Amino acid sequence: MSKLGLRGRLFLSHLIVMIVGLSTLVTVGRLYSPRLFVLHLENLEIGGLNLVRVRQKLVDGFESAWSRGAFWSVIVGASAAGGLSYLVAKRITEPLIHMEQVTQKITAGHLEERLPSSEIPELNQLALSFNRMAADLEGVEQRRRELIGDLTHELRTPLTVVEGYLEGLADGTIEPSVDIYQRLARETARLRRLVNDLQELSQAEAGYLPIRSVELDLQPLLQAIVDKFSDQLLESSPVLKLDCPPDLPPVLADPERVEQVLMNLLGNALRYTQAGSITVRAWNEGKKVWIAVTDTGQGITPADLPHVFERFWRSDRSRDRASGGTGIGLAISRRLVELQGGSIDVESELGQGSTFRFCLPVI
Repeated sequence: MSKLGLRGRLFLSHLIVMIVGLSTLVTVGRLYSPRLFVLHLENLEIGGLNLVRVRQKLVDGFESAWSRGAFWSVIVGASAAGGLSYLVAKRITEPLIHMEQVTQKITAGHLEERLPSSEIPELNQLALSFNRMAADLEGVEQRRRELIGDLTHELRTPLTVVEGYLEGLADGTIEPSVDIYQRLARETARLRRLVNDLQELSQAEAGYLPIRSVELDLQPLLQAIVDKFSDQLLESSPVLKLDCPPDLPPVLADPERVEQVLMNLLGNALRYTQAGSITVRAWNEGKKVWIAVTDTGQGITPADLPHVFERFWRSDRSRDRASGGTGIGLAISRRLVELQGGSIDVESELGQGSTFRFCLPVI
């Protein structure tokens, strides 16, 4: 029994039920049908019908007819029930066998395989869950491949620069100078930033990045960040302003992570805004507090807007390698906001500026 598959177990269980049912029918009929027939004959005799001479023949004939009928009933019933049991077991197990085959294909790397729908509601729900899992696995594998390709692309440029300078210094075609060493230092610093950002992004996406949410008053934090950036601005730089009401309700958030998100958004705004203004604005909206960074910079094209939070995404506006960015700051910011129970989005118009805003839950 332990070596039987699901189809064999279902078929055997149906057969057992059928045998028990037929055995009960035959046994009860064999014991009680002749007695009931005799009682019927006695009632006829009481009514005045003389059956003394033929009574035994009638009983024997009834038992013979009943036995033949019971025999053929068992044969026909057992055949029909057995065939039906086999078809039912086959219908139930075929989707499961197909699922096993699809699972083996997915294990072999064919993540595009899917299960068809089933007429049986429970198996159909199982197929839907399986297909969702397969789609998630396919998405994870696709993102893994994209990450490896993007990472290889990003590392190639600074490594090529460092390799070229080192080879030139080694064979004497490049004279050692402070400028050369500074360039090498900048490229290695960029490599370090890229590796650190990748580590932080992987931890954030996996949910391993620690978030220590506390009751946070945003106004002092926003003022401190704006003052920090204002002290570093030149006269030709855009004007940095803060628009935050004093009665802003406290939020549940991690102060360090909120500061990290704002530093990234302000850094991007300053990098791509040559003149005009950058405004940090906060306001309350229901159970959320929104924080927006609005600039009057170059803006983002409508085709690029859906991709600004993707890893290593590049456009003419916000992914220029000369700017010194690693290309994953906004991806990290989005994940940090989501881990704190908020959301982040962007609005922009080419040549008019951009607004990045995110929300945090109110206590």
